[in-house]
Amino acid sequence: MGKLDGKTVAIVVANEFEDVEMLYPLLRLSEEGAKIVLVPVPGKPVKGRFGTLVPIGVMAEGRRHVLSGIEDLDPKKIDCLLFPGGFSPDSLRLNEKVLKITKEMNRLGKFIAAICHGPQVLISANLVAGKKVTSYAAVRDDLVNARAKFVDVPAVRDGNIITGRVPDDLPEFCQEMIKAMS
Repeated sequence: MGKLDGKTVAIVVANEFEDVEMLYPLLRLSEEGAKIVLVPVPGKPVKGRFGTLVPIGVMAEGRRHVLSGIEDLDPKKIDCLLFPGGFSPDSLRLNEKVLKITKEMNRLGKFIAAICHGPQVLISANLVAGKKVTSYAAVRDDLVNARAKFVDVPAVRDGNIITGRVPDDLPEFCQEMIKAMS
């Protein structure tokens, strides 16, 4: 049995997501037993910065992940909403459906995780004020201007918000999510 048996993690991506920041959590969290729901926005296919497509051609849907549209996500059935970085968050933060589900997850006290540029979505959802967060250096000023408490560490959790810095910090970021959900 894995530490995340019975848990569901929705990974939300738009075009130009950071490939490894979607793939590593998909594999690591599913390894712990989590059901992974990939959510391409606005719809499939969505392509990562380095060519990974969602749907993922080399991985069978149904084994380690399933696909869903953003409109089909039920926050009550999700334990963690995850935003990889890259240029994807710049599009996601403008999508009203994405912001609505992010705010609802927060209202329900569910976990929301974001790495690299991912915290841009949290800024636009007004969820970072007073929270201790980390991100890629280019997002630091945006977080500080949104009244977050920026810390330069691999990963940090403040309540239901989990943030990670960069791809090299994926192991610590995933461990923080595993610890929070188990």
